[in-house]
Amino acid sequence: MNSFNFHSVLAEPLANFVQYKQALNRKYRIETGTLRLFDRYLSEHQIAGWESIDNVLIDDFLKSRRRTRPRSYNHLMGVIHRFFAWAVVQELIPRNPVMGPLRRETAERIRYLFNLSDAKHLLELVRTLADRPQAPHRALVYETVFALLYGLGLRVGEVIRLKLAEVDFSQDTLFIRESKFGKSRIVPLGPKLAARLRRYVEQRYGEKRNPETPLFCFTKRGSLSPNTVTQTFHKLLPQLNLPIPPGVYPPRLHDLRRSFAVATLLRWYREGIDPKSRLIHLATFMGHVNAESTAVYLPITEDLLREADRRFRAAAPKAGVQ
Repeated sequence: MNSFNFHSVLAEPLANFVQYKQALNRKYRIETGTLRLFDRYLSEHQIAGWESIDNVLIDDFLKSRRRTRPRSYNHLMGVIHRFFAWAVVQELIPRNPVMGPLRRETAERIRYLFNLSDAKHLLELVRTLADRPQAPHRALVYETVFALLYGLGLRVGEVIRLKLAEVDFSQDTLFIRESKFGKSRIVPLGPKLAARLRRYVEQRYGEKRNPETPLFCFTKRGSLSPNTVTQTFHKLLPQLNLPIPPGVYPPRLHDLRRSFAVATLLRWYREGIDPKSRLIHLATFMGHVNAESTAVYLPITEDLLREADRRFRAAAPKAGVQ
């Protein structure tokens, strides 16, 4: 038996593969769950060894896990493909049996982007939240959490894991420790956010502060749960009455982070800054591994196209373009 609960004939290599991924600072939790499904399929069909695994068996496994959305299907197949690609490198098998094509994602909707007016309205609604017996200062806590999510583009897990010791008002910075991929970073606060956070700490904790106390909590049991923050966000959404254009997904909590990235890019365009020269800065600020990861957050919007067109027209005469 292994710590990942794999039981098939491939239990050991599956466990070794997950350990390899985790050694690269990948949490690999969702992917491990996918590999357990494959492991269970091998056990149920009494697969005796590598030689019994071919593209037909892989196709049968994929068909057994109904995935109607292309993205879900491609994720399922991608995890299995990467495992066998690793097995080829380890010389456990001669070739990768995952040979089927990915499903094409057609007419995919884009994510909702919060503008400044949307964010202000959200914070106004949060201020109306009533306290509860187990949730004192409820409005104050959630207002500050949502302000950091939108104003700094932080992940919700990064915000709720903050401790008082990780807020440095002498430098107006936050220390984000061991976030995704095990990376830590220092995030600067703008003047308005720094003032907001300073007021929050004074109102919430006063002068006597234990540095190890979670920045955002209601009781002594620990910090807020990501699920609690998400549920509160979705309960407030109907009151926002946001106009959702055709082809756009309903807003998610994570879209506050995405909106920060797009707003930053748009501001650079308007200030005459070359986005290519700054994208690595934005990636570092947001805790991404590289600029390519940040680019995923930057869909082409009408505002971005308008600013890009304006810049092109301004530069065209200098370049001799008619």
